Amino acid sequence: MINLEINGKSVQAKKGETILQICRRLNIKIPTLCHDDRLEPHSACRLCVVEIEGMQTLSTSCSTIAIEGMVIQTHSQKVMDARRDILDMILSNHPEDCLTCKKSGECKLQQYCYEYDVHRTSYYGERKEFELDDSNPFFTIELNKCIECGKCVRVCNELQHTRAISFSERGFKTHVSAPFEDDINNSTCVSCGNCVSICPVGALLPKSKEKFRLWEVKKVKTTCSYCGVGCQMELLVKEEKVVGVNPIKGHSNDGLLCVKGKFGYKFINHDDRLQRPLIRKEGKLIEAEWEEAYATIAKNINIIRKKHGSKVIAGLSSARCTNEENYLFQKLFRGVLKTNNIDHCARL
Repeated sequence: MINLEINGKSVQAKKGETILQICRRLNIKIPTLCHDDRLEPHSACRLCVVEIEGMQTLSTSCSTIAIEGMVIQTHSQKVMDARRDILDMILSNHPEDCLTCKKSGECKLQQYCYEYDVHRTSYYGERKEFELDDSNPFFTIELNKCIECGKCVRVCNELQHTRAISFSERGFKTHVSAPFEDDINNSTCVSCGNCVSICPVGALLPKSKEKFRLWEVKKVKTTCSYCGVGCQMELLVKEEKVVGVNPIKGHSNDGLLCVKGKFGYKFINHDDRLQRPLIRKEGKLIEAEWEEAYATIAKNINIIRKKHGSKVIAGLSSARCTNEENYLFQKLFRGVLKTNNIDHCARL
């Protein structure tokens, strides 16, 4: 352990911890746009600067390792002024369309500008002009709103390991791009949407037919049912309709999802989805109550068993069910119906 001072208070910390890690553990709020605990420190946005006694310049707390005897100020006047200047410069090359931006209400840039009283930019000049990349079927890329924090590039490279995007050019012209400045849909992108989930502003947005704001939805924690990995996620629900999905950190997925988990939710409210059992009557499928459906299944299974034996009966289970449901299903067929003719769509 090491001893240091933060905002006039003596603090103990583990050797090797960054200043940001220590402050978060102590519930000291430090703004960040480029930081993520799962990624290597990048120091791109510089919004997390703090003042360290004896150092001439402000230091980025996300990448500065704390050492014995450090004296740190996280919200001194010098630090607050620097953060306002950083936000001011970011805004100088950012569209001012917060009223209509889909990210409004959950945009971190908007949040910090409100928190630090930055109402508009004081720097005027040339601005980025990129065309909207609408080539991907699941999300859009609007580089004019990109703040070059690099989180999308790093999550693609360090966590997803797809390496579909990287930074292109330098200086004012620096931007995120697929190889050879091609559309994202012509790259190695697998449409996992992890870059979309991690973007702090409105540069990467999921395509959705439903318009909603953050304050209009309720978040329902659940487990993705597409496979057996058990990824944790939040369903964004507006008026009893699922309008989006966000990954959350679980034991198996650490805040990541695949393309199915992130974007494959539209079947839930699809008009063609079966929500009630159907029974064929006089050649037509008619909606029925569950009690009637169960009675029909039991009746016909008993007729078939008496006439042809159990070997003609087979069951097909689904990977979308839980392990417990699949276990009970196979027990029903083996223990009650006396047949081993049972298969599962995920057995390979």
